[in-house]
Amino acid sequence: MHHIPGHHHISMLTKNAPLNHEFYQKKLGLRRVKKTVNQDNPSMYHLFYGDLTGSAGTELSFFEMPATGRTVRGTNAITQIGLLVPSFESLKYWKKRFEQLRVTHSDITMYAGREALPFEDPEGLRLILINHNGAEVPADWAAWEGSPVDQAHRILGMGTVEITVRHLDKMAATLTKVLGYVEVFRSEHEAIYQSVEGQALGEIVVKEQDGPNERPGRGSVHHLAIRVNDEEELAYWNEAVSQHGFQSTGIIDRFYFKSLYFRETNGILFEMATDGPGFTADSTVEELGRQLDLPPFLEAKRAEIEAGLTPIDE
Repeated sequence: MHHIPGHHHISMLTKNAPLNHEFYQKKLGLRRVKKTVNQDNPSMYHLFYGDLTGSAGTELSFFEMPATGRTVRGTNAITQIGLLVPSFESLKYWKKRFEQLRVTHSDITMYAGREALPFEDPEGLRLILINHNGAEVPADWAAWEGSPVDQAHRILGMGTVEITVRHLDKMAATLTKVLGYVEVFRSEHEAIYQSVEGQALGEIVVKEQDGPNERPGRGSVHHLAIRVNDEEELAYWNEAVSQHGFQSTGIIDRFYFKSLYFRETNGILFEMATDGPGFTADSTVEELGRQLDLPPFLEAKRAEIEAGLTPIDE
């Protein structure tokens, strides 16, 4: 029986790559592990932030779209991203840090049964720090020692992801019957699903909300990617998705991982991505994220691509 070991990465839209870098690396303390481009549209940056090497489950990624407008919030969208921190003391540390850095945030609260601190990035993307309460993290997650954040309180990786949809039962069927998630909580208009028992690192909160669809813009989420161990398992999931009536893109080689994409009934875009080969496929660990890295099929267009991008500081 194949099993989803958690989130892989999550991809968002930004209007301003330098501002995005300043917030996620210098304020949140995540390492920019890959500076590359959207492989389907090389005129835009694709930035990845995460742990030391951008391990699967730690990656936040952003497509830069300078002409994008503001997000008009609504339903049928991925609406909040959880990030794990070690302890309740970490939440208090981050509240003070957000106050000092003038980051929009709320008070410490309870979320999906855990202590948490909601906040927003400069473009209105909704995030929430979640108390991991000293629980173990995957063995391949490794701290980046260049982080400006106190070592005891650094962000560990991705936690609970929130999805808001018009039809909760349809999303529930996709998660449980197709992908093998387990429903651990259910009320009239909300449910919680886990791919790893008891762990936020593979958890999805689904909220049911009527009304117009979200209109994406800066600070909106494009898709959620979930982990697949290797290409053999990816082929299994490609078949499973297709058998349940969803249109899969088939397996695509993204150089740093292989993946497939499909939309569930509410229109939420999911990616399934392999753990490897990872971001060190074309870089040493020490040099990750410093230079513009391009997959081999785009290398011949490097000069043209670089000429169209705004430089970003390290």
